[in-house]
Amino acid sequence: MEQNLHTPEIYDFRQHDRLWQRVNPALEPYPETAAETIPARGGQIAQPPASSGSLTAAQESQLPGAESNPCCMGSEAAELLEVLEGYIEEELEDQRRYLMLARQAPAWARQTLREIAEDEGAHARRLLSARYLITGQCYRPNMVQGQLCMGDWCGALRQCYHEEACGGFNYARTADSTSDVCLTRLLNELSGDEYRHAERVMSLLERSLTRRISC
Repeated sequence: MEQNLHTPEIYDFRQHDRLWQRVNPALEPYPETAAETIPARGGQIAQPPASSGSLTAAQESQLPGAESNPCCMGSEAAELLEVLEGYIEEELEDQRRYLMLARQAPAWARQTLREIAEDEGAHARRLLSARYLITGQCYRPNMVQGQLCMGDWCGALRQCYHEEACGGFNYARTADSTSDVCLTRLLNELSGDEYRHAERVMSLLERSLTRRISC
């Protein structure tokens, strides 16, 4: 039968639905749209119901990501925003310090210091992501610029050890102060990393004291 080129062809959404069922049988895409657009008896196209042009409050609450106070990274976590921002800046400063130490340290200690520096940078990135989840806004840390001087090698390791151990303690204490489950888990993970850094720094110090370097 010759097709009339001047009459637009009516798309049958049933063919689309059969294809989708092979892709994902558990989900019927756009069921209302398909049902409304399938030609009715007599060749007439069923008209979609009139739309008010806006969603009701109940409909908005069902949209993905529309929950005003999610169970994780919500209002409970927002109470610690200033604390998280302080941690971000501390982690970035620690990363800068370890990179400086790696450039001035004995050759056998440089790789360990570079690895710790990378961990500190990763901590800052995770905290920045957590802050964005809480606020929906990007944060620009306040970084103190200036030349760092290592000074005495063993003394620098001693300072790093105490800062790492205190960092582990502070993360754990902050985790205990919030009821936000996801933030608590993140802070406890960072606490464990800081204590591991302290152990690695202590191993460097033990080796340095044995070799009597700069002490």
